[in-house]
Amino acid sequence: MRWRQFFYLRKSDRQVILVLLVVVVVALLVLFFSQKESIPSTKTAVTPPASSGVQTSAGEKSSGYYRQPERQVERFVFDPNTADSTQLLRLGLQDWQVRNIYKYRAAGGIYRKKEDFARLYGLTVKQYRELEPYIQISSDYQPASTLVKETSFERDTLHLKYPQKVAEGEHVDLNVMDTTAYRTVPGIGSYYARRIQQYGQRLGGYVSVNQLDEIEDFPQDAKAYFSIDASSSVQKIYINRLSLNELKRHPYINYYQAKAIMDYRRQNGAVHDLQELRLLRDFPPEAIERLRPYVSYDE
Repeated sequence: MRWRQFFYLRKSDRQVILVLLVVVVVALLVLFFSQKESIPSTKTAVTPPASSGVQTSAGEKSSGYYRQPERQVERFVFDPNTADSTQLLRLGLQDWQVRNIYKYRAAGGIYRKKEDFARLYGLTVKQYRELEPYIQISSDYQPASTLVKETSFERDTLHLKYPQKVAEGEHVDLNVMDTTAYRTVPGIGSYYARRIQQYGQRLGGYVSVNQLDEIEDFPQDAKAYFSIDASSSVQKIYINRLSLNELKRHPYINYYQAKAIMDYRRQNGAVHDLQELRLLRDFPPEAIERLRPYVSYDE
C-alpha cells in the first residue's frame, strides 16, 4: 500500500495502524535497553569468593570481604578448664571451637582428663596428638570424693556387692545356703545365687552337684567350682507322718506320687522301704533312687 493510499483510509483504520506501529517501536526499544544492561562491564573488578583464600600480600589472605592476617599457631601448656579465648586461638583452634568450649564450661562441663578434650567437635586426631603433651589439668577439678579415705565398712560393703571370685581349683560348699558365697563362683551372679539357695532349701540340702542341672538354664561351667561337704546332712521327710499337701511340697514328689503314698499307707500300713513302691505306676526306679536320700521311715 502506498503512502498516498494511507490517507484515503477511514479514520478508524488509520488510528489502528498507528497504534500498532507505536507498540512495535516501544517493544523494540525495551528489548534493546534490557539486553544492554545485562552485558557486564569489562571494567568491573571481580571479587574472589570468601572460601578461595586468595593470597593478596605477604602473610595475608583475602576472605572476599576483608584482608585477614594469617594466624600463627603456638604451642604452650594450657588447662582447657581455665584457658581463655586468646590462648585457645593461639593454639590453632577455630573461633567456633572456642565458642563450643565456652558453652561446655558454662553448662557445668569439666575436663577431668586429657582424653575428655578429644571430644571437642571438629578436633582431628592430628590436632589432638599435637596438643596432648601440652594439656595439663589441675587437680582442683578432680572429684572431691578422691580426698576421702575408704573406710573398712565401705570396703566390706564393696566386697558384699562385688565379691572376689574363687580361683580355678577352689570350691564352694553347695550346702552353705549363702548367696554371698555362691556369688564368688565365676559365672554366678545374684540371680543364680538366689536360685541355688531357694532350690536347696526346698530339697532339704544337696546330695550331688549334678542337682544344679535341675535349675533352669544353669551355667554348666560353674558346676566345677562347687562341691558337697561329706559331713553335711540333708533334711529328711517323714514319709509315714506327713499329709498329702506336706509330701508334695518336696520337689521330688508330685501330687500323684503323694496320693499313691497316702493310698499305700491306708491299705498296707507304714512304708519301710521305697522299694515297696516300685510296683506303683507313679514310682519308676529313677524316681525312687532320686528320692531315697531324703526319706525317713520313722513313724
